[in-house]
Amino acid sequence: MRLTAFTDIALRIVMRLAVAQPDDLLTTRAAADLLAVPYTHAAKAVARLSEMGVVEARRGRGGGMQLTPAGRGTTVGALVRELEGAGDVVGCADDPPCPLRAACRLRSALRQAQEAFFASLDEVTVASLVDAPTGPVLLALTPGVRTGAPRT
Repeated sequence: MRLTAFTDIALRIVMRLAVAQPDDLLTTRAAADLLAVPYTHAAKAVARLSEMGVVEARRGRGGGMQLTPAGRGTTVGALVRELEGAGDVVGCADDPPCPLRAACRLRSALRQAQEAFFASLDEVTVASLVDAPTGPVLLALTPGVRTGAPRT
């Protein structure tokens, strides 16, 4: 299973906010630059995280965002479930619909596997994601600098 880019960006933002000092506010622009993601994608992720109560965002001068207490205590499984939605792994009802959908056993097997995936993420907290060595790397990020191997 592969997460959407939207969920990936949202999780990166949550991780960066998890290492911020309690009174530090990070702007969406700064988060996008630090995490090397497009601003528009980051803005959509922040809006969704704010709707979910994970992030508190303030607009205007002196504004920014921070992780809420609920966001700090949530699990990665809960975040991914909410961000990814309840859709099936396969598109049985796509256009054209799969001719096997009425008698298919694959769909339920994949649904069980998806739930096992989420259940394993239920044991991972936001706080545990930013333990060393990740936390220090998040704090050391520089705007516009990509880490890791270059993409081809």
